[in-house]
Amino acid sequence: MKKKILSLLVASAVAAPLMSTLAQADSFTGNIGVASKYILRGITNSPENENAALQGGFDYGFDSGFSLGYWGSSLGYSDPGKSKGFENDFYGGYNNSIGDFNYGIGVVHYAYINISHSDGTEVYGSLGYGPLTFGAKTLVKDVAWGNKGDTYWTLDFNHALPKGFTFDTMLGYYTYKNSGKYIASTPKSSAFRYADIGLSHPIGNTGAVMGAHYIIGGQDRNGVHQKNAVWFNISYSFDVK
Repeated sequence: MKKKILSLLVASAVAAPLMSTLAQADSFTGNIGVASKYILRGITNSPENENAALQGGFDYGFDSGFSLGYWGSSLGYSDPGKSKGFENDFYGGYNNSIGDFNYGIGVVHYAYINISHSDGTEVYGSLGYGPLTFGAKTLVKDVAWGNKGDTYWTLDFNHALPKGFTFDTMLGYYTYKNSGKYIASTPKSSAFRYADIGLSHPIGNTGAVMGAHYIIGGQDRNGVHQKNAVWFNISYSFDVK
């Protein structure tokens, strides 16, 4: 009981200033949606969820360029004997621009429910110009799904089309560290991971957006070719204040 009371006091002490900061946010938005399947970084042979996945989160933005956010998704697997897992992503960063270029830096922490040895942290950076954005995320500790130093490289192209459509393409590439605490060895030092070609459109004036995606599979860290796949999603964004 004493430990529970102490935990509540600590949580309250941390939450109070955080909530005060969020109350001063210049923008506070939320999002919720459903995806026909949750495919993480092009791994189509073993999706995070082969069935429909419920996803959503919140984002807090400040005029200074700093931001905080949360995103979560239901998963289709878990440790043996436990109910289905859940992914929680907590992130914060800074974004700004210089002339026609925009850039961002930050950190993401991944916390999983009912899945062992998967909680991890990545630091990231991005550089954009017009419709193109180049990004990189690097793991800072060993986890079941990667080794410390693994870097995930992305190139995103986003372009508005006539009639309210938006075309978006994401290319993913990985560079791998050979071994870590949970992954003994990695045959590939680097590999093209996937290409995700997407098309989206608002659903009338509802505020919701529907999207269709086609993934061209690459290879995982073991050199296993990933199959091509199609997935769909519907999302709804809203202002909290």
